[in-house]
Amino acid sequence: MHLAADRDRIDRRPIAPILGLWQHRALIGQLARRELVQRYRGSVLGFLWAVATPLLLLAVYTFVFSLVFQVRWSAQIDDHATFALVLFAGLTVFSYSADLLTRSPTLILSHVSYVKKVVFPTEILVAVVLAAGLVQIAINTAILLVAAPIFGFSFGAGIIAFPLVLTPLTLGLLGIGWLLAASGVYLRDLGQVVGLLTTVLMFLVPLFYPLEAVPERYRWIVSGNPLTFFIEQAREALLFGRWPDWPGLGLATLIGWCVAWIGYLAYMKARRGFADVL
Repeated sequence: MHLAADRDRIDRRPIAPILGLWQHRALIGQLARRELVQRYRGSVLGFLWAVATPLLLLAVYTFVFSLVFQVRWSAQIDDHATFALVLFAGLTVFSYSADLLTRSPTLILSHVSYVKKVVFPTEILVAVVLAAGLVQIAINTAILLVAAPIFGFSFGAGIIAFPLVLTPLTLGLLGIGWLLAASGVYLRDLGQVVGLLTTVLMFLVPLFYPLEAVPERYRWIVSGNPLTFFIEQAREALLFGRWPDWPGLGLATLIGWCVAWIGYLAYMKARRGFADVL
């Protein structure tokens, strides 16, 4: 009874989401490692797929948009190799976000056994997905750091700010993930809807084209997309070594924290009815 009462009590402090995840950091790490192992278990290449998959997608996208559609990023970036690196940096951020968005609506539905366990903190499942995604980001970044100097990119001090660019993005994704995970228990069609919207989102951020290529009257659609800011800042840090937009990053961190807090409160409240629905 006391355990159930403790689990039903919601910590409403703004710091509560981070404190809760920090408290369960060992469990999050263990589940993230298990997820990565299960993802590639039994395959011939094993964990090498984590390297092969983004490289294959990069080759396909570069062929289609750079060779077939003849997209040029700018007057300074007009060859296929540098186009590929710019695309790869953007895809690293977008894939991290898209994976969380598409998986969150079915996250609780695919871990029903955890819901039945009163002592299991189901709120960490969103953090597990993000932790596994950060491993993929680390792999992609290592690939980029090896390839970029070969094609003439020189790193600057701004590259160390890349983790700071990911911080507000991760906070925002945490909140959105909690909202989608909780809603997905009650709205079973949400997974299909979010999957479709994520596909649309891919073409509403400057992944395959520069922001300047969008006609002025429609540019607000792309520039107003929150992911656009993080993709642009990641490229600035990783490829050009420039420091991020500090005021913009500060505002993004504040917004991300608020989204994480709201998502956490909504999830913890909705969690009380999971067992009845499932």
